[in-house]
Amino acid sequence: MPPFHKHTHRKRDGRELLLYSWAPLEDPPLPEPEEAPAPSSHLRYHPLRRAWAVYTPHRQGRTFLPPEEHCPLCPSRPGGFPTEIPFPRFQVAVFQNRFPAFVETPPAPPSLPVPTAPAWGRCEVVVYTPRHTGSLATLSQEERLLLLWALRDRYQVLYALEGVRFVMPFENRGEAIGVTLHHPHGQIYAYPFVPPLLEREAEAFRERPVLLELLPHLGPYSVDREGGFLAFVPPFAHFPYEVWVVPEAFHPGLWTLSEGEMEALARLLGRTVARLDALFGEPMPYVMLFHAAPKGEEAHFHFHVEFLPVLRDKGRRKYLAGTELGAGAFTVDVLPEEAARRLREV
Repeated sequence: MPPFHKHTHRKRDGRELLLYSWAPLEDPPLPEPEEAPAPSSHLRYHPLRRAWAVYTPHRQGRTFLPPEEHCPLCPSRPGGFPTEIPFPRFQVAVFQNRFPAFVETPPAPPSLPVPTAPAWGRCEVVVYTPRHTGSLATLSQEERLLLLWALRDRYQVLYALEGVRFVMPFENRGEAIGVTLHHPHGQIYAYPFVPPLLEREAEAFRERPVLLELLPHLGPYSVDREGGFLAFVPPFAHFPYEVWVVPEAFHPGLWTLSEGEMEALARLLGRTVARLDALFGEPMPYVMLFHAAPKGEEAHFHFHVEFLPVLRDKGRRKYLAGTELGAGAFTVDVLPEEAARRLREV
């Protein structure tokens, strides 16, 4: 493991803040904002879809598209606006979400005609950079690599928590996706259950090494390659310019990659976002998902990163509507092999 530093700070409301850096950071903390509101999350079970949903009415009050001078993810400055990161310097910051869906001390759930449960778990915010603007494409390789090491550390810490079944880092990018903060950042959810999509993926990997069998046939779908990782448009993509980044050898998660593979993944993630941005000459709104093995599935679940962009052409969004939301059956306007060709050429 490379010599990154991790500085732990306990915020005045008890939430944990972690600063990851390549060199030690020794600045004293600055004043912090008001304490976070008490979370009110709980789970309710959908008896027809057989899945849990998280109800979080306290999240209605979360910060919504503030101006840059009031960005809660920028570093605090002496005498300035108190942000979530009460330090003037950092490289990557991770802190417990002020408006979490899952918490380690959830309130008791209500008694209802359907099963309910406490929303136990943990939600974290991952701030990619102290700069207010940027993306995985514009971060330096050193910054992307530190970000990946921070995610790897969070995987190991969160999976060590008793009761956590699945950990997922993700990024919602762009107002078209519904972001409420423009500062480059992602999130991590540590779930007390394996969500339905991951249950299906785990079941498929239990039956056969789906991705390893698919890799030799992905020539027409290939977008980019780097150091044992392949970026490709899945032949079964649900979104017009969907891209997956996978290790070409089996790995259950970031935690089994070598240092060289971590560097290769960091470079390929940056180039993938750069290609998506170049496609229509504007930042591509997308959801990025890290799918690593749920707890207990490490022997066969093949780690991969999914990019789900929502533009089907310049200025034209792919909306999830009747057939997608009502039946779970996707219609896709661009053939995956054509999408791959266009992404290779930008």
